[in-house]
Amino acid sequence: MKFSTLLIVFGALSIPLALFAVKKAMSAPLPVGFPAPTAHNTIEVKQYPAYRAGTYTYEGNLGEATRYAFNPLFRHISSNNISMTAPVEARYPIDAIEQPIQQGKAKVSFLYNNTTINPQKISQDVQVEDRPPMLVVSLGLQGAYDYESYHGHLAKLKQWLANHPEYEIAGEPREFLYDSPYTPAPLKRREVQIPIRQR
Repeated sequence: MKFSTLLIVFGALSIPLALFAVKKAMSAPLPVGFPAPTAHNTIEVKQYPAYRAGTYTYEGNLGEATRYAFNPLFRHISSNNISMTAPVEARYPIDAIEQPIQQGKAKVSFLYNNTTINPQKISQDVQVEDRPPMLVVSLGLQGAYDYESYHGHLAKLKQWLANHPEYEIAGEPREFLYDSPYTPAPLKRREVQIPIRQR
């Protein structure tokens, strides 16, 4: 068989394998009771159940929060044999809703699959949090994770709230990051959310 033919065969076989690897990297389960991710460029109101999470608090450049939090959170779930779920949650200061901010305190969380999980090994830099049920307005997105675009996405949600005065802001904004670092940037899914309540 010619070398060029071998290359074609190898290329044809590697494409399905690469797609399988990407799908596997994107296949972490949602916590019990969580709704499916919101479709790209869609705004919707969503109800979330109570959930438990391991949370790392970061202070500094908010664009670096998720990167700094990853290792301590991964050590936390690994040392407690807790399975990885999606999404990763990043909560930002409530002031970010009103104006763009680059510095501040963020809380980044790995969500547990259910609220009955009780880790036994908890390091000083991770807290176990129980979060209550929550109503949010959510903007679904697909593409590279980029904090620089976060404020523009929040502005879309603020405009939606201005057009729906039956709701008011009820907490700090957050984003959900659904896919692993190995997922190609154009395929990464996320949501930008603001907790709300009915007036």
